Amino acid sequence: MSSLREECGVFGVFGNETQNVASTTYYGLFALQHRGQESCGIVVNDDGVFNYYKDAGLVNDVFTPEILDELGEGNMAIGHVRYGTTGKSDRLNSQPIVVNHHKGRMALAHNGNLVNSHELRQELEAEGSIFHTTSDTEVISYIITKERIKSDSIEEAIDSAMDKLIGAYSLVIMSPSKLIAVRDELGMRPLCYGQKEDGTYIIASETCALDAVSAKYVREIEPGEIVIFEKDGVRSIKDHCNKQPQKLCIFEYIYFARPDSVVEGMSVHEARLKAGACLAMEHPVQADVVIGVPDSGLDAAIGYSRQSGIPYGIGFIKNKYIGRTFIAPGQKAREDKVRIKLNVVADTVRGKRVVLVDDSIVRGTTCARIVKLLREAGAKEVHMRSSAPPFINPCYYGTDIDSKENLIACKHSIPEIEKIIGVESLGYLDVNHLNMLIGKAPGEGYCHACFSGEYPTEQPSSAIKNKFEKKISEKEEN
Repeated sequence: MSSLREECGVFGVFGNETQNVASTTYYGLFALQHRGQESCGIVVNDDGVFNYYKDAGLVNDVFTPEILDELGEGNMAIGHVRYGTTGKSDRLNSQPIVVNHHKGRMALAHNGNLVNSHELRQELEAEGSIFHTTSDTEVISYIITKERIKSDSIEEAIDSAMDKLIGAYSLVIMSPSKLIAVRDELGMRPLCYGQKEDGTYIIASETCALDAVSAKYVREIEPGEIVIFEKDGVRSIKDHCNKQPQKLCIFEYIYFARPDSVVEGMSVHEARLKAGACLAMEHPVQADVVIGVPDSGLDAAIGYSRQSGIPYGIGFIKNKYIGRTFIAPGQKAREDKVRIKLNVVADTVRGKRVVLVDDSIVRGTTCARIVKLLREAGAKEVHMRSSAPPFINPCYYGTDIDSKENLIACKHSIPEIEKIIGVESLGYLDVNHLNMLIGKAPGEGYCHACFSGEYPTEQPSSAIKNKFEKKISEKEEN
């Protein structure tokens, strides 16, 4: 798939005293590793001096003890884990981005995707800006820097920049003296903060990262809010709050977030249990065992089992050293990883009618391979259940679904998909029941555009997008 979108994890630390913030950020990023496995980075602020390191690879591989020591101590730091779907998966596109300008340095880490990124980039290039990466994170940094020239403070510049940004963005921004958390007006990507016993503040994409560094959850960053952490305490700017209804990505509950996280007050684990229970009611079947695809399909499988009364079993052992196949760039990479990622527990499925629960069916390649593994292990029947509705639309807000071209549900009917992936029956979660996962009214508080086509913002201009991506492709070839 050709795209500039990414699903990432961001992390920030602010303390009033010098401490080992690099180590704290390392552990926070380790807890967020599921959100991005291509590259990672850390920027440490030591009394206004920025020390940083970023590279392609997993957190544990990139940040050796020697590199963490070289980053040194400070009172602030930000970190990022990334996956991308276009451009080289190298150090150049790693985050955080560090910007130097006459009003001071700035480091920025971003999760999400702008729908007007290409238009903004064209405007900036016409004014003389030179881009070094293919990500819209650099666009955001230029917009903020441009506003900073005419603003009295960095938070004022961010407030002005938000008037120009359309789409999903959860940001952690560091200046020489402040750490700032920012969330788009729709609150499409999660962002929260907590506090440690010594008073140190922690900003993170998910609460599991707060837990990893022994920070107590304080609250979510509100949609449209700018929260400033500085030596005098914490304050916020809410000029962009309550302008629109919240539209948090529902896929955070289904797939992206870790099950031990709490997003907007709702346990991800509980949401997935409810998804499985809904599936059991919507698509009952006579079977002997329910199994889930690790990791994000397991909770839904337990929910299906409890609701249906069919015993739950451990159907797969996962090689935990292999990354997530959905966010692995390139079809060949996905196929290779499936082959070595999962091994069937044959005693669980041999001679049995199996209900196989997964979080979603996007392209169909992964589940077809998994079904084949079950057949080879002796499963008598396989009944596939997806805890997400069919993907039938592109996502413009940070999920790796940039067109209908590779979406199996756009090309085939359910009976055809059953035949393609090799199952006796197939059932998707009803899009009208998504609200039951998080206990809200239908469509209230979440975005489901990839399932319904109901987009909360304007859609990006395909003409400008295609022109831009062609130019980037030509540069990479040269």
